[in-house]
Amino acid sequence: MTGAARLFVAVWPPPEVIEVLEGLGRPDRPGVRWTRPEHWHVTLRFLGPAEADPVVAAVSAAASAVRPAVAVAGPATRALGRGVLSLPVAGLEALASEVLTTTSGLGAPPGSRPFHGHLTLARCKGGPPKDLVGRACSARWRVEDVAVVRSVTGGAGVAYETVASAALGGSTPTSPTD
Repeated sequence: MTGAARLFVAVWPPPEVIEVLEGLGRPDRPGVRWTRPEHWHVTLRFLGPAEADPVVAAVSAAASAVRPAVAVAGPATRALGRGVLSLPVAGLEALASEVLTTTSGLGAPPGSRPFHGHLTLARCKGGPPKDLVGRACSARWRVEDVAVVRSVTGGAGVAYETVASAALGGSTPTSPTD
């Protein structure tokens, strides 16, 4: 694959975790824009415009150096920054660190903020409504692979496409068409 694309490295939750998140409900509120379930992921590193092939190679190297992990989401929703309702996710720190190390020379320079694993549930003007913060929600899942994802903006909004994924603990990256 050639040419720069807007990329990030992520972990996708499995269908059973998506079901748990959907159980939270998504009440219609002014200023609250809920993210779609097909967009729910934990970003390990945002790269911005970058060549996909070197990113895939670096992420494959990172994945081979890290054992499968257990992601623990919850125990409750929280505000992240001023405008995001999220669910914290722990257990991916080693993977995020390895991804950051192996991709540090690719894409946009990594920020200096520490990794805070989370699933973005909604973007909220003026901050998340107080009754949406602190809602109990928890899930666990075994993370066995990591994905390089392309963000594509079109007439219907943003779509995410998995460019390649690599199994943790050593594997060959695969593309969705393999």
